[in-house]
Amino acid sequence: MRDYLDLAPTPIDEPCAMVGSYDYHARARAECFAFCGQLKRAFPEALAAGVTFRIKWNPHDFGSVLEVQACFDDENEEQTEWAYLIENELPEAWDETARAQLAAEGYMTVPRSEFWSMTT
Repeated sequence: MRDYLDLAPTPIDEPCAMVGSYDYHARARAECFAFCGQLKRAFPEALAAGVTFRIKWNPHDFGSVLEVQACFDDENEEQTEWAYLIENELPEAWDETARAQLAAEGYMTVPRSEFWSMTT
Protein backbone atom coordinates (compact mmCIF):
# COMPACT_ATOMS: atom_id res chain seq x y z
CA MET A 1 0.00 0.00 0.00
CA ARG A 2 1.27 3.50 -0.81
CA ASP A 3 2.43 5.39 2.25
CA TYR A 4 4.41 8.56 2.83
CA LEU A 5 6.64 10.30 5.33
CA ASP A 6 6.51 14.06 5.85
CA LEU A 7 10.12 15.17 5.55
CA ALA A 8 10.59 18.95 5.67
CA PRO A 9 10.30 21.97 3.39
CA THR A 10 14.06 22.66 3.37
CA PRO A 11 17.33 21.05 4.49
CA ILE A 12 17.38 20.79 8.29
CA ASP A 13 19.88 23.58 9.01
CA GLU A 14 18.36 26.07 6.58
CA PRO A 15 15.67 28.61 7.49
CA CYS A 16 12.39 28.20 5.66
CA ALA A 17 9.45 30.40 4.72
CA MET A 18 7.34 31.27 7.74
CA VAL A 19 3.60 30.55 7.69
CA GLY A 20 1.74 33.84 7.65
CA SER A 21 4.51 35.85 6.02
CA TYR A 22 3.38 37.96 3.05
CA ASP A 23 5.24 35.79 0.52
CA TYR A 24 4.78 32.42 2.23
CA HIS A 25 3.05 30.55 -0.60
CA ALA A 26 5.49 31.57 -3.32
CA ARG A 27 8.60 31.13 -1.17
CA ALA A 28 7.44 27.79 0.30
CA ARG A 29 6.69 26.46 -3.17
CA ALA A 30 10.12 27.52 -4.48
CA GLU A 31 11.88 26.00 -1.44
CA CYS A 32 10.00 22.71 -1.68
CA PHE A 33 10.65 22.35 -5.42
CA ALA A 34 14.34 23.04 -4.84
CA PHE A 35 14.43 20.57 -1.93
CA CYS A 36 12.67 17.88 -3.98
CA GLY A 37 15.33 18.23 -6.64
CA GLN A 38 18.09 18.09 -4.06
CA LEU A 39 16.66 14.91 -2.52
CA LYS A 40 16.48 13.30 -5.97
CA ARG A 41 20.15 14.17 -6.51
CA ALA A 42 21.13 12.94 -3.03
CA PHE A 43 19.23 9.64 -3.15
CA PRO A 44 19.20 8.31 -6.73
CA GLU A 45 19.20 4.71 -5.48
CA ALA A 46 15.93 5.38 -3.65
CA LEU A 47 14.38 6.63 -6.88
CA ALA A 48 15.60 3.51 -8.68
CA ALA A 49 13.92 1.42 -5.96
CA GLY A 50 10.61 3.23 -6.57
CA VAL A 51 10.56 5.91 -3.86
CA THR A 52 9.14 9.21 -5.11
CA PHE A 53 8.98 12.70 -3.70
CA ARG A 54 6.00 15.02 -3.75
CA ILE A 55 5.05 18.38 -2.37
CA LYS A 56 1.94 18.49 -0.21
CA TRP A 57 -0.04 21.08 1.73
CA ASN A 58 -0.70 20.00 5.32
CA PRO A 59 -3.03 21.62 7.86
CA HIS A 60 -1.34 23.53 10.69
CA ASP A 61 -2.55 25.66 13.60
CA PHE A 62 -1.61 28.84 11.74
CA GLY A 63 -2.74 27.78 8.26
CA SER A 64 -1.58 25.21 5.73
CA VAL A 65 2.12 24.41 5.40
CA LEU A 66 3.90 23.04 2.37
CA GLU A 67 6.27 20.10 2.89
CA VAL A 68 8.14 17.53 0.88
CA GLN A 69 7.06 13.92 1.35
CA ALA A 70 8.78 10.66 0.53
CA CYS A 71 6.23 8.26 -1.00
CA PHE A 72 6.77 4.51 -0.96
CA ASP A 73 5.04 1.13 -0.98
CA ASP A 74 5.02 -0.04 2.62
CA GLU A 75 4.77 -3.64 1.42
CA ASN A 76 8.08 -3.24 -0.42
CA GLU A 77 10.90 -3.69 2.07
CA GLU A 78 13.50 -1.90 -0.05
CA GLN A 79 11.32 1.17 -0.60
CA THR A 80 10.37 1.29 3.09
CA GLU A 81 14.01 1.11 4.17
CA TRP A 82 14.94 3.88 1.73
CA ALA A 83 12.12 6.14 2.89
CA TYR A 84 13.16 5.87 6.54
CA LEU A 85 16.84 6.26 5.66
CA ILE A 86 16.03 9.48 3.79
CA GLU A 87 14.00 10.75 6.76
CA ASN A 88 16.95 10.05 9.08
CA GLU A 89 19.62 11.46 6.76
CA LEU A 90 18.06 14.65 5.44
CA PRO A 91 20.62 17.08 4.04
CA GLU A 92 21.73 19.79 6.44
CA ALA A 93 22.24 22.52 3.84
CA TRP A 94 21.26 23.45 0.31
CA ASP A 95 23.46 21.97 -2.37
CA GLU A 96 24.86 24.32 -5.02
CA THR A 97 22.21 23.40 -7.59
CA ALA A 98 19.33 24.13 -5.20
CA ARG A 99 21.00 27.35 -4.02
CA ALA A 100 21.35 28.48 -7.66
CA GLN A 101 17.75 27.52 -8.43
CA LEU A 102 16.46 29.59 -5.50
CA ALA A 103 18.72 32.52 -6.42
CA ALA A 104 17.40 32.42 -10.00
CA GLU A 105 13.88 32.77 -8.56
CA GLY A 106 14.96 35.74 -6.48
CA TYR A 107 15.35 34.08 -3.09
CA MET A 108 18.44 34.58 -0.97
CA THR A 109 19.61 31.53 0.95
CA VAL A 110 21.39 32.13 4.22
CA PRO A 111 22.49 29.27 6.51
CA ARG A 112 20.52 29.13 9.78
CA SER A 113 23.58 30.08 11.86
CA GLU A 114 23.97 33.29 9.86
CA PHE A 115 20.21 33.88 9.62
CA TRP A 116 19.72 34.01 13.38
CA SER A 117 22.68 36.34 13.88
CA MET A 118 21.16 38.70 11.27
CA THR A 119 17.77 38.82 13.04
CA THR A 120 18.97 39.60 16.57
